[in-house]
Amino acid sequence: MIEVTFVTNNGKSVTAPVDSNLLRISLREQGGIPFKCGGGICGTCKCLIEKGLENTDAIKPKERKHLTEEQFDAGYRMACQTFLTGDVSVSWTPRPAAAGARPVSSGPASDSVD
Repeated sequence: MIEVTFVTNNGKSVTAPVDSNLLRISLREQGGIPFKCGGGICGTCKCLIEKGLENTDAIKPKERKHLTEEQFDAGYRMACQTFLTGDVSVSWTPRPAAAGARPVSSGPASDSVD
């Protein structure tokens, strides 16, 4: 078993089998890594391997479409394309709240009968 620490999610730490996919671990354990497609198409799951970069597998061609060599050198990977062979700590930039989202009013209903 390996240990994955989701730094951006208050340091939540979980265990998973060796050779597990980072995004799948995040989904199963509610780690919080943002994603849209899960297939290497959108790049939404870009994350920073803060510790344990040596415990990740080889960079995939789909990652090269979204990340630069400088980003790889700094420890960035796409969670959906990354499989883990040992312990890692991972962080990411939280996604902003949806534009135009408004809280639902909890005030009194306007069609009440007197």
